[in-house]
Amino acid sequence: MRHKLAAQLYTLRNELRRDFPGTLRELARMGWTAVQIDGLHGNDPKEIAAVMNELGLRTAGMHVGLERMKHDLPAVLEEARLFGTRDFICHSLPDALMNPAGYASVRSDLREAAGKVAGQGFRVGYHNHDFEFHTRMEGGYALDYVLELDPGRPVYAEIDTYWVKKAGLDPLTYIQAYANRMPILHLKDMTADEARTFAAIGTGSIDFVPILRWGERNGVEWYAVEQDYCPGPPLDSLALSFDNLMRMETEIARSV
Repeated sequence: MRHKLAAQLYTLRNELRRDFPGTLRELARMGWTAVQIDGLHGNDPKEIAAVMNELGLRTAGMHVGLERMKHDLPAVLEEARLFGTRDFICHSLPDALMNPAGYASVRSDLREAAGKVAGQGFRVGYHNHDFEFHTRMEGGYALDYVLELDPGRPVYAEIDTYWVKKAGLDPLTYIQAYANRMPILHLKDMTADEARTFAAIGTGSIDFVPILRWGERNGVEWYAVEQDYCPGPPLDSLALSFDNLMRMETEIARSV
């Protein structure tokens, strides 16, 4: 399982703005072998790709905005080729699209992008927050609607465990619908107190062992570890998450 763990770089956005190559080197020293890209903060993609190649860091997908998918798709594909990834994922939506008409347009736009790239070996995905669970569409949540399978233009799920729990659902139960349709699963923990804020993996209220066990049996290729806000240095939080996941690995391996 270790080779499937990726540090989601949004966790380190401030560190990356100061020193992108140096932060990647810290992650490699920590033991991470992959990252998920969430913006390059003005750096040249070729230079960052060269550093990653030097360090042996692989790419577990790229988060990109919907507007880039619609209007800058050739450049997105060029970056994906450069970083050696098949996956680019819509990471969020503006408030103006968080309504039935907006979700209908989002589904249409994602499917259009998927139809353009599927034959080239790329995959379009969508990463959720909790707001998609606040709107009902066609008898289900807006997230279900956006991710409804169109076999010719598939949009892949990138379910985030924290945001599912924040919406009042059980992450393990919810992900069952996306077996073999979720190449990347976002691992994010929630504190057990009333604040219900972000926590390092293994320190909060989400039981990740059954989630990881399910992932190993149902086509998950990458586990992207993210902590939106950290009480201390984000690198320390990622180190703690990594160590806790390593402790879980033995238990998971015994049952897969």
